[in-house]
Amino acid sequence: MIKRDKIVKFCNEYLNADTFTDYCYNGLQIEGKENISKIVTGVSLSRQFIERAIDEKADMIIVHHGLFKSQLGDPPRIIGIFKERIKLLIEHDINLCGYHLPLDAHPEIGNNISLARLLELTNLKHLISPYYGEIGYIGNLNKDMKFIHFVEFVEKKLHTKSFTIAAGNEWVKKIGIISGGSAIEYSEAYMQGADTYITGEIKENVVREVEETGMNFINAGHYNTEKLGVKNLGKLISDNFNIEMKFIDIPCNI
Repeated sequence: MIKRDKIVKFCNEYLNADTFTDYCYNGLQIEGKENISKIVTGVSLSRQFIERAIDEKADMIIVHHGLFKSQLGDPPRIIGIFKERIKLLIEHDINLCGYHLPLDAHPEIGNNISLARLLELTNLKHLISPYYGEIGYIGNLNKDMKFIHFVEFVEKKLHTKSFTIAAGNEWVKKIGIISGGSAIEYSEAYMQGADTYITGEIKENVVREVEETGMNFINAGHYNTEKLGVKNLGKLISDNFNIEMKFIDIPCNI
């Protein structure tokens, strides 16, 4: 068994969690048992996820989307479905850790660098968001590829089904990536020279804006663009602490 606080300290320091201004608290969000023998990781907290963690006899949950300020309100109230989630965690003495922007931005294990590597991009540079800073990446394909074939490549790599806008070059080369809910950052990718932008969501106004800008857009799904970071964090913890670790996949095509 490993002490909870030792694992939390390791994650906080490795991810530089206290350097981010975020929509949630990054780190230990709900305190459970002190000694940890099994951890489960996943993308998003839900009742279904917690029930799976209980079935796995997990002592700690680490997710990318934990508890957010928007869910509890300001001032916060613990009511409804969020009360039921928290109640389950407390009843079973399970620790909850959430790492949001730190797990998007990390240069070694983060969602965006992991996507860039998975898609075999080269000459990587930061794709800078006006909202989140140096969080995404922009890079080149090894060789030009038809957009329709690149979409197939992305879908195969991420096990996803994409919503696409083919408004740019038929042959693509330079790709911008910001995982999750970053549709409006297409303009930053375009200004930095990308002909194609990959993210995890789409907004109604962005559809026409992308068409008028003249670039390609791939919405590969919020969930499916944000699995890699938390998987990597789980492996890192397991390797460093020799502790049982399991990724719980609750597929979501959004």
